[in-house]
Order: sequence, then C-alpha cells, then structure tokens
Amino acid sequence: MTTSLLLIVQIVLVIILVIAVLLQKSSSIGLGAYSGSNESVFGAKGPNSFLAKATFTIGFLFIINTITLGYMYSKSAQSSVVDDVVENTNIAAPVLPTTKTAKETK
Repeated sequence: MTTSLLLIVQIVLVIILVIAVLLQKSSSIGLGAYSGSNESVFGAKGPNSFLAKATFTIGFLFIINTITLGYMYSKSAQSSVVDDVVENTNIAAPVLPTTKTAKETK
C-alpha cells in the first residue's frame, strides 16, 4: 500500500517538476511566453527566483521519494516466494518396478 502511494506521489512530482522547469526563463523562453504578465503575481523580481526555489524544492522531494522507493523495493526483493514453500510433505514418490518384478508380471 505504501509503495503504491509513493509511486503515485512520484508521478505527480515528475509532472510538477517538468512544468516548473518549462516555465522558467531561458534563451528560448519555454512555456513562460504563454503565461502572460505573471510578474505581478510573483513580486517585483518576477517569477525567476520563485520558480528556481520551487524547482529546487520539488527536485529535492523527488530525490527523497526516489531513494525511499528504491529502499522499499530492495527490501521487498530480498524475500522470495520460494521462501514460503513447504519442505516436508507426506506424499511418497512413486517407485519404479525392479527388473525382477517386471519379469514376473509378464
């Protein structure tokens, strides 16, 4: 249950991280060109410092979540289905007839 929840969080973090990176200003401007005048929303410095801090925070959460998922998956990989196999059974293996009994039956 916890691994599936962390996997969902991982996917959400990836989507948010990609959006945050694409909104940042670059030489080709990225998706920031489509956002209009967002300078008034983020303050006088514009979205650059806010987006940089948000990208760093989301990236840090992504790495922590990745390490946690790796630890949980490696912990579950140490156990195997074969470990639960019952070794003692009451079923006897069939015995092949010997050559002496095979000659008597003919």
